Amino acid sequence: MSLAVFSVDELPAVGGAALSGPEGRHAATVRRIGVGEHLLLSDGRGGMARCSVTSTTRDSLELDVEETWLVPRPALRVTLAQALVKGDRGELAVELATEAGVDGVLPWKAARCVARWDDGPRGAKALGRWRSTVAQAAKQARRPWTPEVAEPVTTRQLSRVVAEADAAVVLHESAPTPLASADLPAEGELVLVVGPEGGVGEDELEVLTEAGAQAVRLGPSVLRASTAAAVALGALGVLTHRWDV
Repeated sequence: MSLAVFSVDELPAVGGAALSGPEGRHAATVRRIGVGEHLLLSDGRGGMARCSVTSTTRDSLELDVEETWLVPRPALRVTLAQALVKGDRGELAVELATEAGVDGVLPWKAARCVARWDDGPRGAKALGRWRSTVAQAAKQARRPWTPEVAEPVTTRQLSRVVAEADAAVVLHESAPTPLASADLPAEGELVLVVGPEGGVGEDELEVLTEAGAQAVRLGPSVLRASTAAAVALGALGVLTHRWDV
């Protein structure tokens, strides 16, 4: 049986520790973790701790931290540039991508996006939902590293990110090159670009390919913007050494 994972700001040292606050309350009252059971703590930055529960209250647990360790980042790190998607499909996109192993997320203000994030409270609220979704998905998937969700970018800003990366691929249904035949690095930074439901515009594709991105297709079918990244990440896990564990 897999162990439950709870998030902490700082990983405790081996010995006695307490899990309190919202995570402690969830562990004690929702998960009903009792004395003698084990759980994992994660700081979201690769630090993990295996703990046993020594006592409980209504909203906290007392723990014996048995061991701690650091999980290194993968040699090839994938940042998803995800076009804004209307409604809760954007949150679904970043949730699935997190479960599939993405290392970072860039919300992309693509030209054909129906969803619009302004620079005020509404945009901040939407960004907060993506960040909360990613944090919860990382915990659910027992990931030692929580992907960072950066501020949204325009196509020009994204092109600069692409130019600085070791490689980048843009999913496009008309691309002649399948993802399986793309030139992928063994390590470094890879940017995966997923467009909106209306697709990546030709002018945007030109800007991104001029910056160094490769246009690739996943297969004969066209996927939704909310699921394409997760499928591509699964393929990248097999095509690279990311899943060689």
